[in-house]
Amino acid sequence: MKSKYVFAAWVLLMAFGLSGIFSLLTNSSRYVQGNYFQSQEFNSQMDQFIAMLNVYELYGMPKAEMKKQITVTDEEIEEHRTRYGNLAEQISNIRMQYEDQIQVANDTGNKAVEAVLKKERDAKVADITENFKSDEYVRAKVVKEKEKKIDEFYKGLQSYQREFNNLEGAFKYYLKDNATGEVYTNLTISKGKTASDYLNKKEMYYLQDYENLQNIYMYEIFMPFNEVAEEILRNHKDREVTGQIGLSKHASEKNSVIMNYRDYQKGQTLFFGYLLTSIATLIASYFLGKRKLATVVGSFDQWKPLYRKIPLDVRAGILLTTLFFLLLSMSLINQQFVYYHENFFANVIDLIVSLIVAASLLAFAWIQLSFLSEYRNDWPKFEEEMKKTIVAKSYHAIVNAFFIKSIGFQLLILLGIVFAMGMLFVAVLVAGGGHVIVIAFAFGVVNLPLFILIMSKAGYLNKVLTHTEELAAGNLGANIPVKGKSAIARHAANINDLRTAVNVSNKEQAKSERLKTELITNVSHDLRTPLTSIITYTELLKTPDLDQEDQASYIEILDRKSKRLKVLIDDLFEATKMASGNIDLHKEKVDINQLLQQALAEHNEALSQSSLQLRVTQPDHSIYVYVDGQKLWRVFDNLIGNILKYALENTRVYISVKADQNQVVLLFKNITKYELGDDQGELFERFKRGDQSRHTEGSGLGLAIAKSIIDLHGGSLEIDVDGDLFKVTITLDQYA
Repeated sequence: MKSKYVFAAWVLLMAFGLSGIFSLLTNSSRYVQGNYFQSQEFNSQMDQFIAMLNVYELYGMPKAEMKKQITVTDEEIEEHRTRYGNLAEQISNIRMQYEDQIQVANDTGNKAVEAVLKKERDAKVADITENFKSDEYVRAKVVKEKEKKIDEFYKGLQSYQREFNNLEGAFKYYLKDNATGEVYTNLTISKGKTASDYLNKKEMYYLQDYENLQNIYMYEIFMPFNEVAEEILRNHKDREVTGQIGLSKHASEKNSVIMNYRDYQKGQTLFFGYLLTSIATLIASYFLGKRKLATVVGSFDQWKPLYRKIPLDVRAGILLTTLFFLLLSMSLINQQFVYYHENFFANVIDLIVSLIVAASLLAFAWIQLSFLSEYRNDWPKFEEEMKKTIVAKSYHAIVNAFFIKSIGFQLLILLGIVFAMGMLFVAVLVAGGGHVIVIAFAFGVVNLPLFILIMSKAGYLNKVLTHTEELAAGNLGANIPVKGKSAIARHAANINDLRTAVNVSNKEQAKSERLKTELITNVSHDLRTPLTSIITYTELLKTPDLDQEDQASYIEILDRKSKRLKVLIDDLFEATKMASGNIDLHKEKVDINQLLQQALAEHNEALSQSSLQLRVTQPDHSIYVYVDGQKLWRVFDNLIGNILKYALENTRVYISVKADQNQVVLLFKNITKYELGDDQGELFERFKRGDQSRHTEGSGLGLAIAKSIIDLHGGSLEIDVDGDLFKVTITLDQYA
């Protein structure tokens, strides 16, 4: 608790000390750089007195005399004549001004009014016509205008006479016209004395010599400007007047100039006392703050989590606002010292209130700065916080609004129209009258179609969002109608594509689950069958007194089933490697005709023993491809093996090779002995056989392995089934 009192005392001392420094920065020109007679305030009063002295004393003249000095130039005559246009334009304007009034009087049968209006119109037309005929006629009118201005000038002089008398009570002057010897003074000079007996440093607070006083003429600054009187007075300022003007020590203390002088002296004394006191309090606050200030500020850490939730730019704005009001409160403090106040108690109360407010704002600002100082050594955190600011979010919101430019510009146009209509509505409210019809028409023509358009777009957007929610819930439903080419329409089309993709994905997933089940079943069956035979015949071999013939038969069966199991495992392993792509290809330039012949030669005995009639079509020249010859030979081996297993007896088998532009196309065609399924793609699946009864010795992996090899070479392997006709098409890039 004691430390909090220390903190309160510290902020009070600091606020008072800083207010003094603030006062030094803002008021040094008033009190530090000179005395009262060098201040702008005194110079302004002196200049005002000199200007009025010129008007009322030195260069004053009677109203009648000034009117005699009026001159009219040819330029002024021409300006007055053509002020509202040429003769035709002015006559036309006059007639237009009276046309409606005369017509109304005529319609209502008021002949007297009509006659008066026509008489006024004709008089003005005649007057304007005379303007363009006679310069003297215009000259007389210009003189009357200038005389009216002079009357206004002298009326203004009367209103400022009191101010001049007040200044004359403080300033004493003795001025002499060097040419005529005429003296102008407000001194009462006793017999035997001269002006210097009165105008000296003993009798005057301030004294200044003037050699060319007539050059000091600033009437227009302190009194309403009158161009006619100003011009006449300037034309008659050709005298040399010299003398002295001083601020009298014998002037009344109630005179405004003397009162300002006294207030300045008191204010200057207060200012320097205030400045010295503020420096002392700053020193005291420094030593006091070294004790427990950090501990007290640390006690506010409980507010840090809440403070951190505020965006960084908002925190900066709060800090700047706090500092602004802190400076404002400090200016209120120094005003109690800089400007002298008669009411001491009111001054003290204002000082205490301002000091408490300044201390509170200083404490609040100090706590904010201490919280923000944590970013000083953690710039990554600062950068992260900057991304969360309202300014950054607003920037990204604008950028995102124009991410699809059509939406951004449409939104901008709509907001612009709404803003324009709002401004038009406000303008109509201000103008009133018949403009309501205009705004009603504008709202009907612009806002109503705009409102219908927005509602239509909103309805379509709601429909798209509803379908999206149904899709997310798993209800595919029907496609969304695609209307137009807007961004919402494109989004609807994308949702439809997504729905189709999800539907296809669901079917593929169902198919995958079915094939996975078949895979497990087939692998279990194909591996268990030879394995069961191996176990069975191994047990039989253990039979005592087994004769040599049975033993040899069992061993032959074990050998065949073991090799069968090895083929299954090897094919399964190779198919897995092919599917994963985890296999190295050793590519080289290969003659595909020769490679096919080697594969056929490998199966020559089996083909000869079968009832199949093989027809091979190859070009006479070599066709080269860049492949792994061993892997491509495996493809041919698998396809020829499939033909031997699944081709119908006593049918023809066609194999052809041809070059097509930059590609090599190989065809394998045969008639199948088993009925094939409807889904040709399933023939590539692992352990899928053409014979559903699974009577053949194949592993079911031949086509899957062949397709994987061709895919790794960047080619394609496609299957076509037309009834019992089975066709495999292989396409590879030809080696250049």
